[in-house]
Amino acid sequence: MHHQDFGGLPDRLAALAAAVCGAAGYLLAASRLRRRGDRWPPLRDLSFSAGAAVLVATALVTPPGGAFTVHMGQHLATGMAAPLLLVLGRPVTLALRALPPGGRRPLLAVLRSRPLGALANPPVAALLDAGGLWLLYRGPLFAAAHERAWLGVLVHVHVLAAGLLFTAVVCSLDPLPRRHGTVLRSAALVGAGAAHAVLARTLYAAPPPGTAFTAGDLSAAAELMYYGGDLVEIALAAVIGLQWYTASGRRLAREGRQGPRSGEPRASAP
Repeated sequence: MHHQDFGGLPDRLAALAAAVCGAAGYLLAASRLRRRGDRWPPLRDLSFSAGAAVLVATALVTPPGGAFTVHMGQHLATGMAAPLLLVLGRPVTLALRALPPGGRRPLLAVLRSRPLGALANPPVAALLDAGGLWLLYRGPLFAAAHERAWLGVLVHVHVLAAGLLFTAVVCSLDPLPRRHGTVLRSAALVGAGAAHAVLARTLYAAPPPGTAFTAGDLSAAAELMYYGGDLVEIALAAVIGLQWYTASGRRLAREGRQGPRSGEPRASAP
């Protein structure tokens, strides 16, 4: 099968413009907060800008390697690495703090909507993210997306949107319709990671239906998917672990300030 990137030049330029405008809007909003005296950590600016830069590089640069390896690198950048960097920048929190009250209302309406509440459930977000990849690589969708440009664009949009949703739900850094617990978010991450790893292993044995890649290209792409996915998933697990550690420290500090409950004997001095 002849390799053809999802989307043509107009689609790449549109993606480039969206990434640049998103980064510019973020930096302007952060600057506005700082001008009025509010604190906004520069590391968040750096993280969001790096995520936008990854999307720009994906649109403009073709990495070395075989056709399927190149595609897999773009998939990892668009669906995993960029979403993690963008979410760590906490863009929704920034928007809620920087927008005037009238501008916040539409965003708050979306955050409180039932559709987003259903999608922002960890198992559902994991299914949309990992399940979409199984449909793409183990069904006829991959071959069809290379034959129909509009379908390829929709695939790219889904990969990015599903990656952003899953990362936002697992990290739980920005406001969401509902705050889910550490156990449920961790379970969703483990489940999605297992599905991702098994899918990568299947690609060692057989390419997506309707395609014909060389054995070396297929093996390199599968390894990139397997180990690259592991790296991002480890970073997500680190975010969850840090949140748990911070919350536990705050709880212990609060209990220490409150002292022993009424009726409990105080420790006597030696």
